[in-house]
Amino acid sequence: MTKDDTTHVRAHGASSKRKRLGRPAGNINQRENILDAAEVDFSQRGYAGTSLKEVAASCGVTQALITYYFGTKQQLFEQVFLRRAMLISEERVTLLHELIDGKEANVRDIVRAFLLPLVALRKTDGGRAFIRLQARLHTEPPEFSYNLRSTAYGDSTDAYVEALRAALPGLPAKDLYWRVTMMIGAYLYAFSDTHRLDVLAKGACDPWDASETLEQLTSFIVGGLEAQASAQQPASAKKGAKPKTTRAPRAA
Repeated sequence: MTKDDTTHVRAHGASSKRKRLGRPAGNINQRENILDAAEVDFSQRGYAGTSLKEVAASCGVTQALITYYFGTKQQLFEQVFLRRAMLISEERVTLLHELIDGKEANVRDIVRAFLLPLVALRKTDGGRAFIRLQARLHTEPPEFSYNLRSTAYGDSTDAYVEALRAALPGLPAKDLYWRVTMMIGAYLYAFSDTHRLDVLAKGACDPWDASETLEQLTSFIVGGLEAQASAQQPASAKKGAKPKTTRAPRAA
């Protein structure tokens, strides 16, 4: 073997070794396919009811490949949730900034801006699976579900609380926090495809009409936000009581 042949073999061998290291060969969309399959599985069976083996079967890959890309089941769940949740949060902030840029925003417009990113998601199978997953998140283990909600939605929810505070200057902070929390609960239920409206309305309403859903939900939430302040006197208003520090709801 000549010196040139030896050099070629060594170079070829090094190249082969490099190809075997790092990311597995295959479909460049494999990671997204795993996330898509896991999103559906987690949305249907929840975190505890879904195994990596089942996710692997759903997307036609090995469990080892899922572990390679994501590590543990909890890490996979977190990536599934944050993939869309962070985009929702960013879109909400963008819409809010456009709304309040140099002008006062009314309650209805603020609520619509908050809901619009979710309305768009309902138009796709993956988006609907995510909304079901998000609705289930409130029943998942608190040791990671709280942090996920806070990471994804903390800053954007705080921004909407402040916008609503400015639009409702006479509403006590306690009532505002209650009502924002109820706003979140209302949209989670309305968008989570429980088929309750189908049963109740017996064909009179179309829960898949995006415009109708947005208008009905917006009107309901605005009515609650603009309602008279609760009659119960907050503890901080009692004579001699120290004001209590409150925080905006750390949820979606």
